[in-house]
Amino acid sequence: MATENPAAPSRNTQPPKAQAALGVGVIVQDAQGRVLLGLHHSGTWELPGGKVDPLPESVPAAAVRELREETGLTVPEEAVTVFAMLHDAVGGINRVTMAALVRVDSGTARVTEPHLISTWRWTPLDALPSPLFDPSAQILATWRPDLGIPHPPAHRLALASDEHQEKP
Repeated sequence: MATENPAAPSRNTQPPKAQAALGVGVIVQDAQGRVLLGLHHSGTWELPGGKVDPLPESVPAAAVRELREETGLTVPEEAVTVFAMLHDAVGGINRVTMAALVRVDSGTARVTEPHLISTWRWTPLDALPSPLFDPSAQILATWRPDLGIPHPPAHRLALASDEHQEKP
C-alpha cells in the first residue's frame, strides 16, 4: 500500500472555477408514438428536463425528478434510458445536456410550474411545433435524425450500453 508524502502539496483541495452546466432533457413517448412538449412562456416548445443536482443525484434520477416536478408524471429510474451526451456553449459556459428517453403507456401531464410552462401537449412526430428550445431540438434530432429538425450545432457523444462495456 502506498503512503502519501506529507511534504507533497495536496491536489484538488479547491474545486475548479465553474465552466459547465449539466442538465438532462427527457423525451417522453407514449404508446401512440407521440412526444410530450411544453410551451414555455418565452414562446418555445421544450421537453421536460432541467439541471442535474450535485452528487449523489444520477442523471436518470434527475430525469425522473424533473419529469415529476414539471409534469406530475412518475416513472421509475429503471424506465429511463440515457442515450447521448450533447455539448455546446452558451455565453461562454459549456452546456452539457444528457439526452434521455422514457416510454409510457399513457399519462396526463399537468402544468405544475405555471410561471414557466403554459401547457403540455402530446405531439405526433410529424407535427412538431416550432420554435423548439435549442437543447430540446438537439436531443430530438439526435434521437431521430430522420426528422430533419433544425438545431444549433452540438458535439454528440453516444453512450455505450452495459452490454458493450468490457466485463472484468
